[in-house]
Amino acid sequence: MSDFDSLIQRYLDAWNETDADKRNARVTELWAGNGRYVDPIGSAEGPDAVSALIGSVQQQFDGMRFELVGDIDAHHDQARFTWALGPAGAEPLVIGFDVLERDPAGQVRLVLGFLDKVPTA
Repeated sequence: MSDFDSLIQRYLDAWNETDADKRNARVTELWAGNGRYVDPIGSAEGPDAVSALIGSVQQQFDGMRFELVGDIDAHHDQARFTWALGPAGAEPLVIGFDVLERDPAGQVRLVLGFLDKVPTA
């Protein structure tokens, strides 16, 4: 398992953590103090804001989980990977990919999220 495999699994674990205190602890450990997250729907800067954003997504998609889809493509301090969000064992509702950049300490500095499949109204 590469450093990025572990980092991205911990990143997805944070997105799946529904206990707010545990999620805050995971995000604080994982993210740099000035780390940013940006996708077409929202953005956040700093661990507290990132954790709050994750909590909002969890409310919108209650009971669903993020899963890694396919391989992680990484070089230098950045990686891209595809993820799916949906109920366990069912067709995913949302599919996207993220580009994650880590800082020299190995913490998340920046995540740029893209949405490939989203539910329609």
